[in-house]
Amino acid sequence: MSVTLTNPEGMPTPVPLGLYRHVAVATGTRTVTVAGQVGWNSEGELVSDTLRGQLVQAFRNVRTALESVGGTFEDLVRVTVYAARWSPGMTGEFEAAVADIREEMGWSPAPLSMIGVDILYMPEILVEVEATAVLP
Repeated sequence: MSVTLTNPEGMPTPVPLGLYRHVAVATGTRTVTVAGQVGWNSEGELVSDTLRGQLVQAFRNVRTALESVGGTFEDLVRVTVYAARWSPGMTGEFEAAVADIREEMGWSPAPLSMIGVDILYMPEILVEVEATAVLP
């Protein structure tokens, strides 16, 4: 494995579900950046009108991008999630999506930032996911 994820002592306990790790230490020779992925399937169709459904599809797209270069979620060192019209009341839906992603794809969260924005690429897009990985 080229990435070690940690939560050092003395740092705040991550939010419920262990949504992220504070630190990623990566060794390898290739850095892979995955452009912002949204809830479109391979036909360019929006799969859901919910944050949960779109986030799961965005992570499917990230997984496909990583696999295309020989990577996996285990190679991730950074994930940034942008959520349109974010409010604290959406936390439950976000956590449910993360549980779905873990169950379907086995994602063990890397350092993650969740950023609320007014609008994304198109008004119907509720979430966008960017990712960085380091491969051996």
